[in-house]
Amino acid sequence: MTEVSTVGLDLAKKVFQVHGIDAFGAVVVRRTLRRSQMLAWFAKLPRCLVGMEACATAHYWARELAKLGHEVRLIPPAYAKAYVRRNKNDPADAEAICEAVGRPSMRFVAVKTEQQQAAVGIHRVRELLMKQHTMLRNQLRGLMAEFGVVAAKGRVGVGELSAILADPEDRRIPSPLRDGLMMIVETLRGIDRKLEVIERQLAAAGREDTRYRHLITAPGYGVILSSAMAAIVVNPAAFRRSSDFAASLGIVPRQEGTGGKVWLGPISKRGNGYLRRLLVNGATSLLNSKRAKQDPWLVKLLATKPRKVAAVALANKMARIGWALMMRQEDYRNMPAAA
Repeated sequence: MTEVSTVGLDLAKKVFQVHGIDAFGAVVVRRTLRRSQMLAWFAKLPRCLVGMEACATAHYWARELAKLGHEVRLIPPAYAKAYVRRNKNDPADAEAICEAVGRPSMRFVAVKTEQQQAAVGIHRVRELLMKQHTMLRNQLRGLMAEFGVVAAKGRVGVGELSAILADPEDRRIPSPLRDGLMMIVETLRGIDRKLEVIERQLAAAGREDTRYRHLITAPGYGVILSSAMAAIVVNPAAFRRSSDFAASLGIVPRQEGTGGKVWLGPISKRGNGYLRRLLVNGATSLLNSKRAKQDPWLVKLLATKPRKVAAVALANKMARIGWALMMRQEDYRNMPAAA
């Protein structure tokens, strides 16, 4: 046990697989641990390097093992997958993680603190509520369209449908279904109130975060995007330049090529999809504002590219601006207008 220098740990809900090697790469230990045995077993182990996939519960176990004195590194699952030789199972995954964590070119995920993880969690709660809101709104619209009642998209259309259901004189929707649809309307209103509470909480928490206060000064950055960027991007210094950060979010063209020829395709869509979607939404909002008509770069972009392509290009620029603001710890400054 004293010879173990590197451990690959495959996480699960109840059963964990351990693969340990010594300084020369020889396998020292292969065993299965139950959840209740984890901390006691690692407490007896001398300080070593522990590699895990950055999956569910990984940040919790990383914090707990770090308290025991171990050096913990989290690997993106896509990077660890390349080291699985065959027959994917828990022992093979643990062996692959153990091999990947020692590679000098491997990239790692920063371990989040409890507060940082809680900040990311509230965004996941908001995202779930938004999905439920969209699902209920589509169900309401679809069921009423079956009876010839069609309204416009968005909140205005939902308000019109709600008014029709609340009108006792309007009998286009039969009574049994009307009661069920009214339940959907009440649920939608309840979700709206919960979303408003979450947004107020995010704004209040953001005022205490230095990076949030810098990010919200940039064009296209609102409360949701600024708080999500500050919570998800734990260590912006892990990227050498702003273009690397934008590439990690998947808002750069995907490269394909051979024989010295390279073709640029659509965006790669790698990295955090939630943060990428917020950036594109913020860019779309910025394109619809008056600022788009005053920015020469945006005017030229809209004149030569489709609007959605321009929104993705602007989202790329916003990501690079956000990285610079977090690195320099300063507010956004407008570039001086050309003479």
